[in-house]
Amino acid sequence: MKADVLLGLQWGDEGKGKVVDVLTPAYDVVARFQGGPNAGHTLEFDGKKYVLRSIPSGIFQDNTINIIGGGVVFDPVLFEEEARALEASGVDIKKILKISKKVHLILPTHRLLDAALEKAKGDSKIGTTGKGIGPTYTDKVSRQGVRLGDVVGGDLSKYEAARDRHIRRLAELTGAAPDIAEAEAKWLKALEYVRQFDIIDSEHEVNRLLAQGKKMLCEGAQGTMLDVDYGSYPFVTSSNTITAGACSGLGVAPRNIGEVYGIFKAYCTRVGAGPFPTELFDETGKTIRDLGHEYGAVTGRERRCGWIDLVALRYAIMLNGVTRLIMMKSDVLDGFSEIKACTAYRVNGEETRDFPFSIDAGIEPVYTTIPGWKTPLGNMRAYDELPDAFKAYVRFLEEELATPITIISVGPDRTETIIRD
Repeated sequence: MKADVLLGLQWGDEGKGKVVDVLTPAYDVVARFQGGPNAGHTLEFDGKKYVLRSIPSGIFQDNTINIIGGGVVFDPVLFEEEARALEASGVDIKKILKISKKVHLILPTHRLLDAALEKAKGDSKIGTTGKGIGPTYTDKVSRQGVRLGDVVGGDLSKYEAARDRHIRRLAELTGAAPDIAEAEAKWLKALEYVRQFDIIDSEHEVNRLLAQGKKMLCEGAQGTMLDVDYGSYPFVTSSNTITAGACSGLGVAPRNIGEVYGIFKAYCTRVGAGPFPTELFDETGKTIRDLGHEYGAVTGRERRCGWIDLVALRYAIMLNGVTRLIMMKSDVLDGFSEIKACTAYRVNGEETRDFPFSIDAGIEPVYTTIPGWKTPLGNMRAYDELPDAFKAYVRFLEEELATPITIISVGPDRTETIIRD
């Protein structure tokens, strides 16, 4: 059995949580492969809204095994808050969630380092979420990280060494050593809660489940354009958000990857700093933000909005080996008479359809204008019900992207989804 992958193709916030929730009834296992609690996956059903930060989005399916893989960075405090909220809503989370021994732990001092390092950048801020993600991955690649397997047995020596090293660094950055007693006590208490879960050698478990014929969905966080190697560097996250990250984050061999589901919005958004060629600074951008409720699920920050960027999407499809596309928030554009799509860039006077080394400056989007459908899509549940103008938009995108669009979302609820045969 091969593992399917589901990931975002833009700058994150594409709606991955809803799609995983829609797809999970067909899977035995959902495994999160990278990122941390800086990524909020929003799910809405039965009149309720849930935001998952570290826990896989298959958690609401009683018979689905959920795994937090070794490529994830893990904050015990935020995890406990998230898990207890799910328990309160009736989810038997300890029964269906497993956590890798190899997750790297976000320590209380990582958050402080995140804030201090961002402040030290001055006008060159990246726009992090402040959750300590970057410093945790920094410790990981510099071989100084603390993994869950290091502390789950009660030996805190590696934690204490990392904590003391961080405090010395913080004193250098801020001029004074921080008092972390309260935050540390809360972190250690949360670690006791984490120890109640099934903590596993996840790479063995994942491959064992595949060998048993279990259907597995690998869930990514953030989006392709935030990949640390292939995104809009340096305004990126600290992990590999592409399909290759599923292999490294879960210990799955490339030959065992099956379908790759690529999720994108019918327009573009971005949170924080960084280049955004199709960003709209006018009333249209504000309208999209308001209609799409474009505010961060974790941070609450306004998302920057713009027209869909097909240059970046083609690039993301190539990097990930996408086999099926999923279009989200189609209904947000219901009221527009015309919709624009960036089909090429003009760079230094020359037109290109290839994504360049840098999009920091000098990029002029080349737009194609498509007639809008001016019809509410929210109550439609079959592709045949959709207006002809919308179907024409779908065909245009499929031709430009050379990949089929197999799922279309027309609203936030799991029921507001059209699956094409």
